[in-house]
Amino acid sequence: MTARRFPVHGAGLGLRRAFLDAAVEAPPPQVGFWEVAPENWMGLGGRLGRQFRALTERHPFVCHGLSLSIGSPAPLDEAFVQRIKTFLDTHGMCAYSEHLSWCSDDGHLYDLLPIPFTQAAVRHVAQRVGRVQDILGRRIALENVSYYAAPGQEMSEAEFLAAVLAEADCDLLLDLNNIYVNAINHGYDASAFLAQLPAERILYAHIAGHHEEAPDLRIDTHGADVIAPVWGLLAEAYARFGVFPTLLERDFNIPPLDELAAEVATIARLQAAAQAAPAAMRLAHG
Repeated sequence: MTARRFPVHGAGLGLRRAFLDAAVEAPPPQVGFWEVAPENWMGLGGRLGRQFRALTERHPFVCHGLSLSIGSPAPLDEAFVQRIKTFLDTHGMCAYSEHLSWCSDDGHLYDLLPIPFTQAAVRHVAQRVGRVQDILGRRIALENVSYYAAPGQEMSEAEFLAAVLAEADCDLLLDLNNIYVNAINHGYDASAFLAQLPAERILYAHIAGHHEEAPDLRIDTHGADVIAPVWGLLAEAYARFGVFPTLLERDFNIPPLDELAAEVATIARLQAAAQAAPAAMRLAHG
């Protein structure tokens, strides 16, 4: 992979309304790009809308959707996809990603539900991704999600993920925290999972905190600081695949912007360390 293929660069942060004023007045220099969920910002007017537009005119942005429901059994909501396209084009968004999951049938279910790891599901998702990409006129990325059950499983999570990305010919939004959470919850090795990923499809990455419910149960909350093992997994991914853009997610218990910027700075330090590592060390993880 070369740096030229990435839509953004460096370390990023998910924009939240809780610190929008601070982001507009004094955007942290550590933040190389921002991410938003389009559903939370489409059609926004007034002062918030003006502030948001001011940021998108000055900084690189990517979008991470919440309600495309790419694995749903219900028909694809093409009118919604058209609204997404308008939002992406209006604000010059650099990329659009979604969850490899589903969240709607006859109506929205307000949760990200697991898609069965089956060949039939691979074909179903790939067909829907193809239609979304046709409407948007751009490639999208799918995120490896956290899940707590695997109904009807015919293949491993890693096999399913790789099969969807290949058949749909789309990119990967790599979530390191989700790998860590799933590895504990489902008893697999996180490093082995990393080794199976199609590195050439990584578009950018997420890192976040989670909740420890029990020694063998983690809940993906995005409501806490990133823990050391997840930072370690990110460093391992850089060593194996090379450095890619990486964004900090924080959705609950949101601290002041300067505290979040300190975690973003940790991403930047890991990126710099990986880029400075001897070539032989990088090759050893290839």
